[in-house]
Amino acid sequence: MHPTSSRPALLRFALAAALALLAAHLVDRWAFAQLAAPGLSESDLGRMLRVMGFLPLWATAAVALVLHDRAERAAGPAWMRGLLLLGSATLGGAAAELLKLLFRRERPRAHAGEYVFRPWTERPLSTGGLALPSSHALVAWAAAGMLARLFPRARWVWYALAAGSSYSRVAAGAHFVSDVVLSAVVGLLVAEGLWRWHLRRAGAAG
Repeated sequence: MHPTSSRPALLRFALAAALALLAAHLVDRWAFAQLAAPGLSESDLGRMLRVMGFLPLWATAAVALVLHDRAERAAGPAWMRGLLLLGSATLGGAAAELLKLLFRRERPRAHAGEYVFRPWTERPLSTGGLALPSSHALVAWAAAGMLARLFPRARWVWYALAAGSSYSRVAAGAHFVSDVVLSAVVGLLVAEGLWRWHLRRAGAAG
């Protein structure tokens, strides 16, 4: 899934997102029981996949990108690509926290795979123990969406890493499938929105 600038493409993305979310909710309880792999989080692969949703990783990558662009690019601000990557990941993380406060669905392993929603009277401003959407997955997808714009020939590498990060959260029992599917949808939209802002800004400056 990758939203583009044309209206038909955005409509197709919206339809695909709605169908994916519906399908995810239908398989949530089955996936909680059948896709559990607690040992994954203790393996090197599991650690690698989880760190895709770790914001300091993308801050480090953004710094590396700025240093590279400062040495290699003669035109344009050397910090722009790094800023876009860091900005997308950061906005993705912020969106995850805000949506958790809005939806208030708790983690599946805390309730044996059942949907349980925290009442507004209980810790109204705390996201601890809330799961919809997954913060790790949303950061990973927001970063992947921007990397797909910056380095389009490698876009499927970025998407595969984000999908792996999402799976690792389901396998750990920390999230439902619908948590990480919503993360993918919102993460890609965050990246797309920031990319369009960048294009408008660049066009106005030109």
